[in-house]
Parts: sequence; structure tokens; C-alpha cells
Amino acid sequence: MGAWQPLPDELPPEVRNFVELLRQLKDGTGLSLAALGARTAYSKSSWQRYLNAVQPPPRQAVAALCRVAGLTGPDAERCAVRWELAVEAWPRPASPTPPETGVPGASVSEEYEDAPTVPWWERLEDEPQPRPAGRLLLYAVLLLLVLLLTAVAGTLVFG
Repeated sequence: MGAWQPLPDELPPEVRNFVELLRQLKDGTGLSLAALGARTAYSKSSWQRYLNAVQPPPRQAVAALCRVAGLTGPDAERCAVRWELAVEAWPRPASPTPPETGVPGASVSEEYEDAPTVPWWERLEDEPQPRPAGRLLLYAVLLLLVLLLTAVAGTLVFG
């Protein structure tokens, strides 16, 4: 689609191959970076960083690109495996403690796997949150009180 800037020569082959795959997927969609951002909930500038190998994309961004590009099943799984290989080989920041995790020695895949913004319509609820039992008990007591008052009022009026 567009002319991509050359990737840095010092990139590990896993990273280079993965970024080239992402570029092919993006180009195959026919979308601009802005349109890709709108379809995936990752900004145009984020996609520029990912597609120019400045920063590894989060796993969810890769999954979103695969969806937009029509990649499903085993092909999407292969893309996820290539993401894992690329993220492990990605050049690490110079600091001994990654700023995103604050955990010394954390792997790059740990840093980027949980970092992204996921669109609200694609968020999976872990488990439905149960309502507090106290509220249900309160409703039951109030209902019982109303029934009791109704019975007493009925006895006084009709009794």
C-alpha cells in the first residue's frame, strides 16, 4: 500500500519477520493507519510504532489486526506464535527495570501482553459479579415487613 520506512538493521530476524508480516496484513486490508486505528481501537500513532518496529504491539492489537485482515483459525494462531517469538527477541530497553511492569527481569511478553486498551465491546467478563448478599437480605426483610403491615392493616380494617 504505502512505502514503509526501512526497518533497523540490528533487529533480530524474529522481530523483522514479524513486523513484515504485520505490514503485509495491514496492506492487505487496504486501510490507512487512521482507519486501522478506528477499526482496532489502537491509535494511528500506536500502529506507526508497531509497524516501524519502534515498540512491540500488544497481543490484543495483533489479534485485532488479524480479525480486520480476515485471518482466522490456524493462520491467526500462527500469527500469535510469531508474536510470542518476536516479543521475546525484541530489543529490551536500556533500563534494568522495565518501567511498564516495575518488575526486575520481567520478560518483554509480560510487559506488552496486558498493557493494551481493549475496546469495550470486546472485553470479556471474567465472571459475572454477584450482587452482595446483604442487599438481597435487605429486600427480603423489607418485603416481609410490607406483607406484615398489610396483614395487620387488613385485620384492623376488616376484623
